[in-house]
Amino acid sequence: MNLYKQRVMEILSKGDPDDAVSRACDKLLSILILLNLVAVCLESVESIDLQYHSALMIFEWFSVTIFLIEYLLRVWSISADDTARGATPWGRRAGYVFSFTGLIDLAAILPSILPLIMGGVDLRWLRVLRLLRLLKMSHYSSALEDLVSAVHEERRSFAATLYLLAIALFLSSSMMYLAESDVQPDHFESIPQTMWWSLITLTTVGYGDVYPITPIGKFIGALTALMGVCTVALLTGIVASAFSSQMARREAIFEAEINAAMSDGIITSDEKQHIETIRARFNIPEEHAKAILGLLSEKKDPDL
Repeated sequence: MNLYKQRVMEILSKGDPDDAVSRACDKLLSILILLNLVAVCLESVESIDLQYHSALMIFEWFSVTIFLIEYLLRVWSISADDTARGATPWGRRAGYVFSFTGLIDLAAILPSILPLIMGGVDLRWLRVLRLLRLLKMSHYSSALEDLVSAVHEERRSFAATLYLLAIALFLSSSMMYLAESDVQPDHFESIPQTMWWSLITLTTVGYGDVYPITPIGKFIGALTALMGVCTVALLTGIVASAFSSQMARREAIFEAEINAAMSDGIITSDEKQHIETIRARFNIPEEHAKAILGLLSEKKDPDL
């Protein structure tokens, strides 16, 4: 039974390059997720919804059925994963159910099932929550995980920049309130209301719905814009630097694993599988991995 669970888990997990079935499953589920996003968007167009409501509902229930089967299979098969959280099979299942991906998988199903359970309660707003199905792509992409990891590693720098942004927000809001509240009471009635203008200006969005008209207000607005350019640039630079450092660190680990495998002059099939697993986990392109392997091989044997 564990062999069946292990195989189901391999198929539903991010596809191994050598596993055609798993890669096909990944592609089909990804296409289904994207089609669901298109369907939810089209439902919001009244003319399309009136004309194709039945077809859209059939597609919705087909999708929900597939997602429900996928969810149940993940809950069932996760017990065979020795690397999952939990010492017991039920502990591993609970770990998946309450994990980020598990909650997203459940959220992909509930918006369609809850209206049936709760009867006449108006739950039309749940239809929009079906857009959360886009997050199911995190099963096949580590983009969100990479972002969270990068921000976490630079959390002190990130927090310091957010602190500077908060200072700029409160300072500019207070100054603008004092400068414009008398001449524009509708737009700058209070400091909290003025924070809308301050935040939009600091982030360099500038909708233009609210703007200063007094000379001192314009001067404060110019200073706020300059502060926004600096703080937003800092935040962007921190995230970009964290991503770059993370990739460099992953490549260093990948090179170290290859060096360890090549220490005896031969890369066994188990070592090759281990290296491939690390490559897939770190999202290192195959061409890049081959280039690293080639360079390390030349260093080991310059005559090659």
